Amino acid sequence: MNQVKKTPIEKIIAPVSRFIHLEYTSGIILLISVIIAILWANSSFGESYHHLWEIDFSIAFGKHVLNKPLHIWINDGLMALFFFVIGLELKREFMDGELSSLKKAAMPMGAALGGMLFPALIYKFLNINAPTSHGWGIPMATDIAFALALLSMAGNIPTSVKVFLSALAVADDLGAVMVIAFFYTDHVNFAALGIAGIFLLALIIGNKMGVRNNAFYLLIGVCVWIGFLLSGVHATIAGVLVAFTIPAMTRIDENAYSNNLRKLSYEFEKEIPSNSTLTTPEQHRTIQHVKSLSLAAETPLQKIEHALHPWVAFLIMPLFALSNSGILIGSDFFSSVVNPVTIGVTSGLIIGKFTGILLFTWAMVKTGIGVLPAQATWKHITGIALLAGVGFTMSLFISGLAFKDPVFVQQAKYGILIASVLAGLGGYLFLRRVGRS
Repeated sequence: MNQVKKTPIEKIIAPVSRFIHLEYTSGIILLISVIIAILWANSSFGESYHHLWEIDFSIAFGKHVLNKPLHIWINDGLMALFFFVIGLELKREFMDGELSSLKKAAMPMGAALGGMLFPALIYKFLNINAPTSHGWGIPMATDIAFALALLSMAGNIPTSVKVFLSALAVADDLGAVMVIAFFYTDHVNFAALGIAGIFLLALIIGNKMGVRNNAFYLLIGVCVWIGFLLSGVHATIAGVLVAFTIPAMTRIDENAYSNNLRKLSYEFEKEIPSNSTLTTPEQHRTIQHVKSLSLAAETPLQKIEHALHPWVAFLIMPLFALSNSGILIGSDFFSSVVNPVTIGVTSGLIIGKFTGILLFTWAMVKTGIGVLPAQATWKHITGIALLAGVGFTMSLFISGLAFKDPVFVQQAKYGILIASVLAGLGGYLFLRRVGRS
C-alpha cells in the first residue's frame, strides 16, 4: 500500500507528533507544570506568580458583566471543558465500554467505591469536630493522567490492567462529580439554575430531533455554563451535563458505510487521471462524497472528544496545575505539615485508597460478583491500588471548593503533593518490578 508522501515540514515535526501521541506524554507535561509552579512560587519571582493569577478579566453580555480573576476563569471556566470531556468519556463508557453492563462495571466501580469511602472516612476521623472536617472529599479522587502515565512507563503490564485502571479512574471521576454537586455547593440561585435547565432541555430536544451541528451544542452549552456559574452550583457540573446531551449515534451503519465506500473507491479508480497534480472534476466530487459519507459514519460524541482531548491534556490541565500548584516550601516545611488537614489528606490518599481498592476488589472476587482482569494477578491490583493514591488534579480542584481559608488550602496542597509523590513512586517501582518478573 502506498503511503501518503510527507512534506518537509511534516518530517520535521514528526518526532514531536510521536511524542504527543505517547500514552504517558500528558502526565509528563502535567508533572513539568507542577515543578515549574513550585519553583516559580519559591523563587525570587514568587510575588509575580501570585499576582498573575489575581489579574481580573471581564466578559460582557449586554448590561451583564462577568468580572473574575484569572485563576477563577481557569478553575470555573477552562475546567468546565475538562469536566465536559470527562462527561463524554463517561457517556461513551456507559454506552459501549467498561461500564456498559453490570458485569463489566461491577469490578471497576466497586473498586472505585472502596477507593472513595476509605479515604473520606480516614480524613473525617482525623479531622472530627474540627473546622477542617469539610475537606473529606479531597483525598477521594484519582488523577487519571498521572496514574496512566506511570502505569505506561512501568513496563510489561497487561493491557487489561490498563483498561481496569482507566475504568476505575472514570468511575472515580463520576463519584467526584457527584460529591462536588451535592456536598460542595453553598447556596443556589434557583432562577439562574432554572434558566440553565431550559437551555439544557433545548440541548436534549436538539439531540432527539437529530441536530448534529457542533456549533449548536457549543453555543447552547455556553449558556448552560453561564446559568450554573450564576446559580451557585459549581459551573463544572454544567460540563458533565452538557456532555450527556451530545449525540452518540451514527447516521449510517457499518455495512452501508463499507459498501458505499467500496462503490465510491471504484468510481474514483475508473476515472481517467488528469496527468497533473489536480484531480478531475469527477474525482473531486467522489472525494466530497467520501467526506460526507465519513461524516455520517462518525458520532458527534467521539468526534468532539477526539478534537478536545489534546486541548484538555496539553493546555487546560497543565494550566490548571501551573496556577494551583504554587506551594510554598520554606525552612519550616516539615513542621508545617504536622496538622490534621495534611495528615488527613496524605493518609487518605495513600492508606485509604490502597486499602479501599484492594479490600473491595478482594471482596467482589471472593463473593463472585466480579473477576480479576484477564492476565492480571493480585500483584497488578496491588500496584493499581498504590497508583490510585495519585490524586493531583481533582484533589487540588476539590480543595479549592472545600476551604475558604487559604491556610487550610495550603495544608491540603501539602498533603496532595506528599501523597502523590509517595503513591506515584511506590506504585511505579512496584509495578515495574512486577512487569520484569
